[in-house]
Amino acid sequence: MATITTADGTEIFYKDWGSKDAQPIMFHHGWPLSGDDWDAQMMFFLQAGYRVIAHDRRGHGRSSQSASGHDMDTYVADVVALTDHLDLKDAIHIGHSTGGGEVARYVAQAKPGRVAKAVLVSAVAPIMVATETNPDGVPMSVFDMVREQTATNRAQFYYDFTLPFFGYNRDGAEVKDAVRQNWWRQGMMGSVLAHTLGVKAFSETDFTADLKAITVPTLVLHGEDDQVVPFPTTGKVSATLVPGAKLISYPGYPHGMPTTHADVINADLLAFVKG
Repeated sequence: MATITTADGTEIFYKDWGSKDAQPIMFHHGWPLSGDDWDAQMMFFLQAGYRVIAHDRRGHGRSSQSASGHDMDTYVADVVALTDHLDLKDAIHIGHSTGGGEVARYVAQAKPGRVAKAVLVSAVAPIMVATETNPDGVPMSVFDMVREQTATNRAQFYYDFTLPFFGYNRDGAEVKDAVRQNWWRQGMMGSVLAHTLGVKAFSETDFTADLKAITVPTLVLHGEDDQVVPFPTTGKVSATLVPGAKLISYPGYPHGMPTTHADVINADLLAFVKG
């Protein structure tokens, strides 16, 4: 397995496919998954001639189950270590959910020449939790429930969570149990400690300053029926904060739309990447 070792001794697993001379696209996954959640996009862009990279965040997937560092700044430091190791230049960074927040912070701070474009897909930015300045956000009690269920009832909670994640609880939805099982498989590969502590990172981190600092072309994609990361307070707002960002919202699409609607999402991503 391809891994790097970070300054604190954590091993970060990554996949790196395609010609090293091709433009790199790096994918950043959501909680509590792994780089495998990007299978449909990795294969699509590999076949389109791009170099594709995806890592497993610390405590997730095949990366080591470190006891610390489950905060957004450390997640981003791990990305810096990996992109420096691979010497990625003019890369396109695409992040889903928690990975979208990771992309926002990484891109805002990236060294000149490292990043060409950014895409935030169903991203947690600018901030998820309800606060005095974000009164319409998700109540803290919801995240407390996620923490408690992850720590004490993870296997059943993760399987049940796939229903709203993919919109499979909506009338007329075509439920694919193998997709649910694959989500569950990815989640259960990771560390229960990392996943429990990571709830704070994706729900309470404020990415407002990061979004305002992004200077590369940016695309925001979000499903309007996202039951996990509500569009009105996240994607819709993020698109107004990133200078010149383009927003595409999809009526009826769920949080897991890169899987459920891969054909549409891939086409829109390719148009942005090539444009």
